[in-house]
Amino acid sequence: MSLFDYFKPRRKVADDRSAQMLASLLVMAWVVEARDPYTGGHLWRVSRYSALLAEAAGISGGALARIEIGGFLHDLGKIGIPDAILRKADKLTDDEYAVIRTHPDVGARMLAGHPLAALVRPAVLHHHETPDGHGYPHRLAGDAIPLDGRLVGVCDAFDAMTSSRPYRKSMPIAQALDIIRSRLGTQFDRDLGAQFITLGEAGLLDHIAGHSDEGIPLQNCVMCGPTLVVRREAQAGEEVYCRSCGGEYHLEQGDGGRPHAVPTGRKGNPAALEPEADTDLISRVIQSAAARAPVEDMISANR
Repeated sequence: MSLFDYFKPRRKVADDRSAQMLASLLVMAWVVEARDPYTGGHLWRVSRYSALLAEAAGISGGALARIEIGGFLHDLGKIGIPDAILRKADKLTDDEYAVIRTHPDVGARMLAGHPLAALVRPAVLHHHETPDGHGYPHRLAGDAIPLDGRLVGVCDAFDAMTSSRPYRKSMPIAQALDIIRSRLGTQFDRDLGAQFITLGEAGLLDHIAGHSDEGIPLQNCVMCGPTLVVRREAQAGEEVYCRSCGGEYHLEQGDGGRPHAVPTGRKGNPAALEPEADTDLISRVIQSAAARAPVEDMISANR
């Protein structure tokens, strides 16, 4: 079954060809994310945070849908980062961090000539620019940073702070919000950052933080921490694997009807560890955005 055939019966979009191209971009982004075992669910979380923040900022229709998709695609350029850096289990050196800083430009170049480039390029290229002009890749400042970049940048940074890495545990939501508050107007857009803090203090981010899908919390690898992504459609009796150490886990029926991962003591073989896009999750992201506006309206909202 082709990717187009998979998505076509699951939502209504005016232009099926545009929907097919959009789906292919999201699949590519998901596979890029799968290379880094400590970012499971990052793209979904940033997409959800971005949609919530955009709504709080009074954004609607095609612009809101565009930002939701941009949040999912913002790290597309990390496909150009070597595994030795992307998967490093310690803090990066200055030289390695310089390589990481290339990913917005790499992502923008990947989109060059793509029919939907205008839809997602602002989020991909500008999500690490900062209001004080000290961000990257182009050191834009203030309102010179496109709205999508300013908004997704807040959400991306928050998710980085509230996610675990090999060299540090995730910080509590309240602590991450305090850091955003202390950097309003410098690292973070003042108005968007303040609105994000309001969302967080109202508890409206709790159901996203630490999750890889709606209602699906990350589970813990006994060796690596919260790296196990159990898909919404997963059933008891299946196996899942830690993308960091390759450890195998058997899914058993857990509390609340959700499967719980139990270590088997075995390692996954290469075929089991091969990344496979979560097409059901991607379909839901597209459905959510398409319910706000057709793809054509997302594009025109960016003109």
